[in-house]
Amino acid sequence: MKRLLSCYPSDYKMMTAEDLKNSIIASEGRTILAETVVTSPPLLEGVTNAEVMTAFGADLIVLNEFDVFEKEIIGMETTVNPIQQIKEWVGRPVGINLEPVDQAAFVHDEQVTLSAGRLVSEESLQEANKLGIDFIMLTGNPATGVSMDAIEKACKLTKEHYTGLVFAGKMHGAGLAEDIIDIEQLKNFITQGADGVLIPASGTAPGVTEEVAFTATKAIHHLGGIVISTIGTSQESADKDTIREIGLSNKRAGVDVHHIGDGDYGRMPAPENIMQLGLTVRGRRHTYFKMSQSLNR
Repeated sequence: MKRLLSCYPSDYKMMTAEDLKNSIIASEGRTILAETVVTSPPLLEGVTNAEVMTAFGADLIVLNEFDVFEKEIIGMETTVNPIQQIKEWVGRPVGINLEPVDQAAFVHDEQVTLSAGRLVSEESLQEANKLGIDFIMLTGNPATGVSMDAIEKACKLTKEHYTGLVFAGKMHGAGLAEDIIDIEQLKNFITQGADGVLIPASGTAPGVTEEVAFTATKAIHHLGGIVISTIGTSQESADKDTIREIGLSNKRAGVDVHHIGDGDYGRMPAPENIMQLGLTVRGRRHTYFKMSQSLNR
């Protein structure tokens, strides 16, 4: 096991889920997770958003709105297993979002209906295993009706039927009015089987201060879990000074992974903001190391 910060593409091929978790922890808050929507055309013609995000310093890639049964990525040629193809192209661990919709929840918006391949179920989790997906984020997109209670229930199911890493939590309300950084519930995610939790970065979701993020992070670390601080409120398309401020706040809160969302042109983060986040939390040396390394290493 080596820290993710120092890994080459060949290192990921030998990692178990536990190795990947320990590698993230060993990087001491210097891991970048970048997200893209696969149901929209990519930012640049002829290259996937996953490749662009990797080129600008992402350590982990998450594909939002990926349907594990349909397996389509817009802008990418059809293949039997697009996950394996993406992993070959980027040389990084690749994950997806699956959504535990709460059918009893009241949604403060026109609710979005999801396909079976985007919902958490025994069948979708087994398919995720077959595809070689490295991690799953149990979370909710806007207006989907995903609740914290539904996420908690999904943690146990996911750990029973899926062999990769499991991260659970919300980046924003997903159409519901509820506390998305309830520390006791976040702790329940870990005890129910999650390897880590998602919490909104300070200054993104309303009411999430640095003190709140720090307290939640300490509680999750005490249970051996990973904390992913998220930018899921379209601030991934803000100016670089905003990204820098969020990154430094994340560091002070003690999080393990800095997520940057898919809300800019091309349904991915602004490439320069991925780079800025990397420069902020790990400096030029490690950011350029990730941007420059060959896939053949």
